[in-house]
Amino acid sequence: MNRLYPWLLYISLFIYLFAIIWGLLFTPKDFVQGHSYRIIYFHVPASFVAQSLYAAMAISSAVFLIWRVKLAAYLARSIAPIGAMVTFIALVSGSIWGIPTWGTWWEWDARITSTLILFIMYLGLISLHNSFNNFDKADKLLAYLAIIGFIQIPIIKKSVDWWSSLHQPASITISDKPSIDPSMLYPLFMSMIGFAGLVACLVILSSKVQIYIREKNKSWVKDHV
Repeated sequence: MNRLYPWLLYISLFIYLFAIIWGLLFTPKDFVQGHSYRIIYFHVPASFVAQSLYAAMAISSAVFLIWRVKLAAYLARSIAPIGAMVTFIALVSGSIWGIPTWGTWWEWDARITSTLILFIMYLGLISLHNSFNNFDKADKLLAYLAIIGFIQIPIIKKSVDWWSSLHQPASITISDKPSIDPSMLYPLFMSMIGFAGLVACLVILSSKVQIYIREKNKSWVKDHV
């Protein structure tokens, strides 16, 4: 992993910067939203990764509870602060987008509100884990709550369909052809890939910190962290 990490970091950074420059400077102006739509190259990757991180945290928690893999518990705890940061980016970029689009920086819209709840959930899991001196108890409680909280992810996904919402429906779905023009779609895909790679690098670093905190007295840590 130590050998692959620089490659992942530099390639992801290159892809993301290339996508941002492409999206901001070379994609055409949107017919309806004008130039304000260009924030999708920041907002959409953050929104997608914020939800994906929670799914990864829930899966890691399940692995820990079922197979008692300690590293899975460390990974779940490592993801939480990264997930909170990325969700915050999604909320802020969405608010900036809302000013020219809706005429307000904040609206208690179904998608925005459910994403805010996700942010609070991340913070709650972090605070809960930090409130315990016993790591084993903290890991188990975080794991149970992370799995229960996974219900929030489909709620966020379907919020624009289930409730009246200012937020536009998804432009990219598995079942339908993307509604966004290819000239805008390709840099968006690249920005999502690059951003996801950069966040993965942060998760790796955060995981190393957790491993060191928990296993610093073990001989194998010095050789692998």
